[in-house]
Amino acid sequence: MATSTRVKFCEGFFYTFRIIVEWIIDFIFGFVYNDKKTLQLPEVTDQLLLKSATSLAKEIREKQISCEIVIRAHINRIKQVNQFLNAVVDERYVDAIEEARDVDKFLAETDQTIDEIEMSKPLLGVPFTSKESTQAKGMAFTCGLVARRGVKGTEDAIVIERLKNSGAILIAVTNMPENNLWCEARNNVYGQTNNPYNFSRTAGGSCGGECSIISACGSPIGIGTDIGGSTRMPAYYCGVFGHKPTTGLMPINGFPFYTGDEVDSMVTFGTFSRTAKDIIPFLKVMMGENIKSLKLDTKVDLRDIKVYYCLEPKDLRVSPVSTEVKSAILKAAEHLSIAPKSDAKQISFNEFRHSLSLWRHEMTKEDGFTKNYARDLTNRKGEVSLCAEFAKTLIFQSDYTLASLMRIVDVKVLPPTNPTWAESEISTLKQKVSELLGDNGVLLFPNCPTEAPHHYVSLLRPYNFAYWAIMNVLKLPATQVPLGLTKNGLPIGVQVVASLNNDHLCIAVAEELERKFGGWVPPFHQ
Repeated sequence: MATSTRVKFCEGFFYTFRIIVEWIIDFIFGFVYNDKKTLQLPEVTDQLLLKSATSLAKEIREKQISCEIVIRAHINRIKQVNQFLNAVVDERYVDAIEEARDVDKFLAETDQTIDEIEMSKPLLGVPFTSKESTQAKGMAFTCGLVARRGVKGTEDAIVIERLKNSGAILIAVTNMPENNLWCEARNNVYGQTNNPYNFSRTAGGSCGGECSIISACGSPIGIGTDIGGSTRMPAYYCGVFGHKPTTGLMPINGFPFYTGDEVDSMVTFGTFSRTAKDIIPFLKVMMGENIKSLKLDTKVDLRDIKVYYCLEPKDLRVSPVSTEVKSAILKAAEHLSIAPKSDAKQISFNEFRHSLSLWRHEMTKEDGFTKNYARDLTNRKGEVSLCAEFAKTLIFQSDYTLASLMRIVDVKVLPPTNPTWAESEISTLKQKVSELLGDNGVLLFPNCPTEAPHHYVSLLRPYNFAYWAIMNVLKLPATQVPLGLTKNGLPIGVQVVASLNNDHLCIAVAEELERKFGGWVPPFHQ
């Protein structure tokens, strides 16, 4: 038997075996959680909670609605749903209401025109949320670490400051995984966040709390961060839009162990919203002066966009891509094939098979997330002992989650990715993708092989984030676009990727797919 034939046979056998194992895992967890008996979120009774951020901003500055009414409505919704979701972990409701009154007073007295207000304060009066691990003055700032319990932010991260300067009002901060590095928003300070569509499922990480509360209509927009899919993953699981911009254009201060001066980091902030039309106004505020590096005001003719798609990147450590995910990608590709020049073409690059390994290599350059990880978990007051903490975990006495201990194993025990090989693969893949997409191409790529898994299943599938993470390695803009629900009533979507600084192409395609397929689907009866 030829070598290539043997390899294909082994891969085929492995995939078949993997599919069987995956089915057994889902069957067992589905039986344990008994999805059919899960509770559902209460319906929205105040229709302004369904409005986009840009619609709210317009109605507030035109004095069609009181800012105080908007803020109170969202606060009341959070109080109503958070008992089911555990998404919000600290709030500033009193201050937010006072700031809303100040907005109403300003609008009643100002001589500025509506256009002048829009220019200087584009998000005036709009409520927003941010995850707890991005520093906000006066708010909890633990990053889910027991060693940081009680720590409060002393200043605003630059992105939060920019949102406030645009007139937006911070109402609460939300849950995330311990030290931001896991596929579920769970830690030993605040506990676990639930998916708004099914409380037995994960909301994702690291911005699971953000996406859960936004999808549940407790907030119209939110700030995300992204080093390995932390914006797009929870957005996908919770059925909202998550945009990871071209990396390197936003200051990354505001994390516990980052200075903000890091060079060549994969970290970037991102946007969350229930509609694609909120992304550009939101992004313009977050980008500051670096907005000139993008082309967000460039009109996009979809007939001029070349569309490519990948159905199965084939990283062997990642679960096989499900039929439903592939079908979602195909229906998006088919719709976008609206002219001969944009006829969608399927592609497959061998380097995508190594998505996880390439991300692991790039993570070795991230001082704030890798080199001191065992010390970071103690707030740099000591170092976690793996043996001792695994023993404590068995009797539920550890201060650290199992996911964090697994991360230490990955960093300190498992052999590193060969750096010479990894750098070569990354360089090759960057060149291939750049040449493929140019300045008028988009790539439709799987977000994840499956719908949102049950809580704790990610411990058995720890590498299923790799198809988000590879876009961090490439530092490309990528937008998670919701495309309806699966047969189990959970969100499904597609990752739309463009070349560097071509975020406007991702967003234009996201808007078109939202127009065609409906975008966000409420996780409650309407």
